[in-house]
Amino acid sequence: MTVCIDQPQSDSEVVENKNYSNNNNNNNNTHELVLDGGFVVPDNVASGGFDAPEINAFGHTFRDYDVESERQKQVEEFYRMNHINQTYEFVKKMREEYKKLDKLEMSIWECCELLNEVVDDSDPDLDEPQIEHLLQTAEAIRKDYPNEDWLHLTALIHDLGKVLLLPRFGELPQWAVVGDTHPLGCAFDESIVHHKYFKENPDVKNHVYQTKNGIYSEGCGLENVMISWGHDDYMYLVAKENGTTLPQAGLFIIRYHSFYPMHRSGAYKHLMNEEDVENLKWLQIFNKYDLYSKSKVRVDVEKVKPYYQSLIQKYFPEKLRW
Repeated sequence: MTVCIDQPQSDSEVVENKNYSNNNNNNNNTHELVLDGGFVVPDNVASGGFDAPEINAFGHTFRDYDVESERQKQVEEFYRMNHINQTYEFVKKMREEYKKLDKLEMSIWECCELLNEVVDDSDPDLDEPQIEHLLQTAEAIRKDYPNEDWLHLTALIHDLGKVLLLPRFGELPQWAVVGDTHPLGCAFDESIVHHKYFKENPDVKNHVYQTKNGIYSEGCGLENVMISWGHDDYMYLVAKENGTTLPQAGLFIIRYHSFYPMHRSGAYKHLMNEEDVENLKWLQIFNKYDLYSKSKVRVDVEKVKPYYQSLIQKYFPEKLRW
């Protein structure tokens, strides 16, 4: 693969290489690593794991929601709409509607190609077509975790639910598809981005929803918690209902990778059960690649396509209902 990263690399934030079986083989690697997508991994990355860049494609630090820019104004307006309109009843309605999986039938790779039509207005770090980000993330993980093919595929498909923005999937507004997610039916944690806009959400009038546990019990498990609707939950439904053989950790990553208040700030952990805690470890590994691979990178799609198609065939049926 060849990765051209035109941003400074941070020596302070390196993702730990979990490929235990290959650690000894990598200790003396001083040459440039070239994988099969045209992705050149710099020497320091090849010998020690994924180095996270300090700045995004716009020249700002990652997930900086306060820096003044036109992009940030757009992002803030997105979250204003998201926080006003994402209610418990809205999410319940969306789950019922999209669980029908009656929009169309297509393969995973066909869905990947559809993402060339999508740009995520909620993301302060990226304005490239989504297919670029999927391959950036997948190929970076593939380098550090060569034996975890399920994780490579999870990275490739984790954002496919963003097709909800397209006409054939209902053309939902951005605030109903992308952005950070959070629970409904309990208090909105202060760590949620642009928290101030929740004051206009109708759910604040329900006093039960404004308590720590809300309608839930401690340790009930995230499976039983209503999370704001978006591409995460939709892709989880698509994968599960179509009989994927991805491990539970993969499904957990797909469903909760945008749940930043939990996996980045530690909020809502009182609602998690033991299985959630175990799966969170993989999500936190994945998140470093998901976030910090958002740079000006080009991956040769045709070169990596056969590899990912083989994984799709392994873990999914040929055609899926969407």
